[in-house]
Amino acid sequence: MNYKYLALGDSYTIGEQVPLHDSFPYQTIQILRQAHGNQHEFYPPEIIAKTGWTTDELDAQIIQTQFLSEYDFVSLLIGVNNQYRGRNVENYKSEFHALLKKAIQFAGHRSNRVFVLSIPDWSITPFAAERDQAQIAAEIDEYNQACRYIAESENVQFIDITASQRADGTDPSFIATDGLHPSGLEYAKWAKALSASITKSL
Repeated sequence: MNYKYLALGDSYTIGEQVPLHDSFPYQTIQILRQAHGNQHEFYPPEIIAKTGWTTDELDAQIIQTQFLSEYDFVSLLIGVNNQYRGRNVENYKSEFHALLKKAIQFAGHRSNRVFVLSIPDWSITPFAAERDQAQIAAEIDEYNQACRYIAESENVQFIDITASQRADGTDPSFIATDGLHPSGLEYAKWAKALSASITKSL
């Protein structure tokens, strides 16, 4: 069987500052190919994401994009730029929920084939050294609480990558050269978690 994967998001999904093959969607497909390549074919991921996108900007691009009729797996990771721009979490809830419903549609209305990744906490990066890191972390927690609740309300699996990302935050090898985004090593951990969840849904 041939599997198609759609990844929706922002800079964390395209892998800002790292080679494309180090992004978590591409690393996820490589893990799946290595584990199941003798039985299934996994196409390269289709990525709809851009650095800086908020929920409404991702939605605007989705409206303008021609998609396949259906995907076997869909991931969604969005919200950090809503928080960065100081937007209200209530606004995020409504826009994120609408995006998640579209993701479920893309997966042929199979909610078990949709995976929401938690929002990383950029407060632990060197980029945030001169900012109110405690406030950023608290707001990220609030966003992720909403994110998890909405995912679970739609019977979609929520994958928490924030805890491990925070644990790696002081290790330069897990941070890209811009001092903000993750390195390929961090994305590898996300890919491992996502590929494990995808395997369970096969």
